[in-house]
Amino acid sequence: MTTRNLNSDQFVLLEFKDRIADPQNVLANNWTASTSVCNWIGVSCGIIHKRVIALNLTSMNLRGTIPPHLGNLSFLLSLDLSSNNLSGYLPKELGQLHRLRIIQLSYNSLNGEIPAWLGNLQRVQRLEMENNNFTGTIPQTLVNMSNLEVLNLQFNQLSGQVPYSIFRISSLKIITLFSNSLSGSLPNDMCQRLPKLEVLYLSRNELSGNVPSRIGKCNNLQILALSYNQFTGIIPRGIGNLTRLEELHLEMNNLEGQIPTPIFNISSLKTIFLSNNSLSSSLPNGLCHHCPMLEWLVLEHNELSGNIPSRMGECYKLQILDLAANQFSGLIPKSIFNSTMLQGIYLNDNSLEGMCFTLFFSKVQNAFCLICFFFFRHYFIILIS
Repeated sequence: MTTRNLNSDQFVLLEFKDRIADPQNVLANNWTASTSVCNWIGVSCGIIHKRVIALNLTSMNLRGTIPPHLGNLSFLLSLDLSSNNLSGYLPKELGQLHRLRIIQLSYNSLNGEIPAWLGNLQRVQRLEMENNNFTGTIPQTLVNMSNLEVLNLQFNQLSGQVPYSIFRISSLKIITLFSNSLSGSLPNDMCQRLPKLEVLYLSRNELSGNVPSRIGKCNNLQILALSYNQFTGIIPRGIGNLTRLEELHLEMNNLEGQIPTPIFNISSLKTIFLSNNSLSSSLPNGLCHHCPMLEWLVLEHNELSGNIPSRMGECYKLQILDLAANQFSGLIPKSIFNSTMLQGIYLNDNSLEGMCFTLFFSKVQNAFCLICFFFFRHYFIILIS
């Protein structure tokens, strides 16, 4: 390693310090020309060449724009400037950092469009820029990030379609675009080239069309969140093939038809949110037997009918049961209260009947208050801890 190389990294970071407001004086008191750059706060160097390979300045209340000089840290593998007050555009000079593996810029006030040059950084594995003010569309060039595992752009102001090319990055494990203004539909074959996908989080956008019928091909999916969109049609039966699924969020769409029975055979499911659609059919009596991990079952405001499953009490981990505003009839099964984890039960606006009874929970540590109202054959039940 030459002194010039070390000094060049030091020069870059001293320029960074001079151009960034540092109200807590963390950098001002530590980043000095008289000390080795490898000993500075937030800086990591390689073992052999002692070049700067990681810059971690998260949560330091830094303010200002990202200086273009950072593009000269040619050995940089990880850049983490998250949870600061940085603003402005991303400087194009960052596109020179071809060794980068991690880009973490979340929780700032960065704005402008997501630059197309990000696609040049083909070694990046994690691109996380959530909670900023990015606008415009997601660039098609991201498809060139062939090693990308995590794409996190949630809580921005992005619009336009989700580029179909994103679904051709076979290394992707997490796609989270929650809370933007993205529109358009999802490709039916999106799972064909996403064998490693574990999290698909697209809730709170303006997506439409059908839920991809072949979504069940994403064999490793653990979280499927498409809620608060404008999806129509039926829930694909293939979701029942997602044997590792833990969370299913399809609430607040325009879905109709029956809830596919195979969904209630996924033993790993912890949460099922299908509320505020136009779903019909009844619930299988063995629901809890096949979903022993179930904690939240929220199906309110649909057109579900039939009896509440008599074996509902076998959901021993159930915390919230919300079947309100449906067309359920018959008796409320007493077994429903077998779960010592219960926090809330909502059965109002159905056609249920029977006695309103008081229960005492001897197996729980906290005291519970059960409030029942019975008006015109409609139950409203809330369990308050």
